[in-house]
Amino acid sequence: MGQKSLEKNENSFWGKTEPFYVPDRLKYSWAEARAAALVARMNDEELLSQIFMLGYPGQDAPAELLEWIARRGLGGIKVFGRNADNSLALASAVADFQSASFEQELAIPLLIATDQEGGWIRHVKGRSSESPGNMAIGATASSRDAYLSGFYLGRELRTLGITMNFAPVLDLATAPESSIIGPRAFSDDPVLAARLGIAWARGSMAAGVIPTGKHFPGHGATDLDSHGILPSIEIDKSTFLRRELYPFEQAVRAGIPAVMSGHLAFPRISGGEPASLSREMIGGFLRDRLGFEGLVITDDLYMEGALDGADILETCLRAIRAGNDMLLLSSAPSEEGKLWKGLQTALRKDRNLKAIVEGSARRVLGIKLAYLREGGRDSLIPNPAAVEKSLPDADAQVFFADLARRSVSVVGRRAELPFAPQGTVLIAAPFDEFISLGRKRYTNSRGFSFSYRPERNAKPEELEAFKKALSGCAGAIVCVANRAGMQLATLAHEQGVEVAIVSVLSPIHAAHSPWSKAAIAVYHYAPICLEAGLDVLAGRLKPQGKVPLANHLIR
Repeated sequence: MGQKSLEKNENSFWGKTEPFYVPDRLKYSWAEARAAALVARMNDEELLSQIFMLGYPGQDAPAELLEWIARRGLGGIKVFGRNADNSLALASAVADFQSASFEQELAIPLLIATDQEGGWIRHVKGRSSESPGNMAIGATASSRDAYLSGFYLGRELRTLGITMNFAPVLDLATAPESSIIGPRAFSDDPVLAARLGIAWARGSMAAGVIPTGKHFPGHGATDLDSHGILPSIEIDKSTFLRRELYPFEQAVRAGIPAVMSGHLAFPRISGGEPASLSREMIGGFLRDRLGFEGLVITDDLYMEGALDGADILETCLRAIRAGNDMLLLSSAPSEEGKLWKGLQTALRKDRNLKAIVEGSARRVLGIKLAYLREGGRDSLIPNPAAVEKSLPDADAQVFFADLARRSVSVVGRRAELPFAPQGTVLIAAPFDEFISLGRKRYTNSRGFSFSYRPERNAKPEELEAFKKALSGCAGAIVCVANRAGMQLATLAHEQGVEVAIVSVLSPIHAAHSPWSKAAIAVYHYAPICLEAGLDVLAGRLKPQGKVPLANHLIR
């Protein structure tokens, strides 16, 4: 359907226009009224489709999913890492998805979402920039750094046609040793995390990408992964309100448009059910207590933390009734399957459920009307030539490299810099890039590669090999990404050599090493971060960051 025909059809998403300029408050009022009018024209299948965000396999847009979108519309598409290694292929798939949405009678565009938090979590790879991540921003404590990180990551996503980002992370690094959140958090300090999260969200919005605060009501106090289990966080209500809830409360006050609900249980607050399926958490705390009126989307409902032994139909119904507006599924349901047919049956039989779904569809449409119309239909279709020309974003790469240098932090109260043992230096790491960069800075060195996993305990045979490799060395530089890496650093100290540590994810693993000559923290294993850490160690760069773990003992 062409642009002109869409504009002539006043009943479509694109047909009626708001005034040329209106304040945000009136713009959202217009969007709500227009969303209600669209919902009134939708049948049950179209209503249900608007509250789903679906993943897809591979690089290409599946024909079955394109047909689904063209016939009944869809709330959104989730881009996973499996879809995004090739930027041009991703842009082509996004163009196919959005083009299909314009074929449907109401021509409602899709939300195209991904997880591009920065640092460790970067689902869209390909031609996109690597960044130091949230804890690096915490180390500078700079709202400007947070804003520009959200902006540059968002600008790259928008070039690819991606309009929603499941970020910023508003979880706290309350369990900084966790391999689930860890350096994905800005800090363990709720006030700092809130300030930086809000700035990050504003930067994302300035780039034209809808930010989504996550994982409500806070995933940072557990090292368990809700992909495989339902984590249970045993804190009382007082702690919950002043700690976990605080960044979300501030983000809501600042006007964040969307929040993702997490699969986490808080037994002392809302019983043993996941927060994502809890009316008390979504309706009580998020809606009523915090006053959030925006869009609530679940984390993937195929995660075991949500299913917890139930079937997917039951889980989806619970999620809807709890107050979530969009249901994220990592794979699309079959038209003839139990889930899709079961939801239609439930909608026909239960008037209350239908009213809830209509309300959620209005919120989905409202956010689309408020954020996706401004540039017109063509702005939602990525241009392959622009992808090739604009990615990676040159300004983003300059900024992120600078942030990597400014965020390098000394772990503890002192560091003997430069680290310069008088003799051979063994450079040990689970990343080949670290060894290569280290050997360029320490010419009298040799390398030792060890495994990144298992994360908790180093392999005995690698510890033995490392011990032999230390023979004849005056010093060792150990890249520590987890507890296993720290075991190698400790072994080097026990062998009587001078030891320097470069921590590359959570610095908590290097926190108790007063025997080290220097412990330096960067917050991601991207080359720009490894280079910055090694440059500080070699005396080429002064450390400027501060480890953002105010509530945890650092050395």
